[in-house]
Amino acid sequence: MAGTITDTQGIVALAAAAVGAAALALSLALAVSVRRLRRAQKVVLGGDGERDLVGHAATLQDAFVALREYVEDASTRLDDRLGGAETALAGAIAHRGLVRYDAYNEQSGHQSFSIALLDDSSSGLVLSCIHHRDQARVYAKQVRAGQGELALSPEELQAVALALTPGSSQAVAAPS
Repeated sequence: MAGTITDTQGIVALAAAAVGAAALALSLALAVSVRRLRRAQKVVLGGDGERDLVGHAATLQDAFVALREYVEDASTRLDDRLGGAETALAGAIAHRGLVRYDAYNEQSGHQSFSIALLDDSSSGLVLSCIHHRDQARVYAKQVRAGQGELALSPEELQAVALALTPGSSQAVAAPS
């Protein structure tokens, strides 16, 4: 009995050949896809080809952990330095006020002055220089929390108030 294509054996043989051809085409398509995937993987992972994607992800994770530790350490050091700078600046002169006046009503062009030099806690000193025709006197008074430890003259009080007024011009000529 010779088989032909139209009998059962021929039809089964043709179906097997079609399935084999489809499997061959599918395996070729998958091989091309894997080749493209490996090429893309080499771009992401580098050209060595020794590592796989999981190993690369683990390496990236370790690098991120190291970076995070470095940033936290740098942040801690920066906070320490900033705290030291803030402490150093706490006593620095932050506010000043200058009042010029004529102490003896001599029409000498406001040669006397009082200057308040205060820190952020409104503490510091007031310097007053009283000029007269033949002499000059300098006085220094301590200021704590905006109040003089000794009685302040009206011009000294005005200098302190001027120093503590936000946006003030910082220099005023007092009326004679």
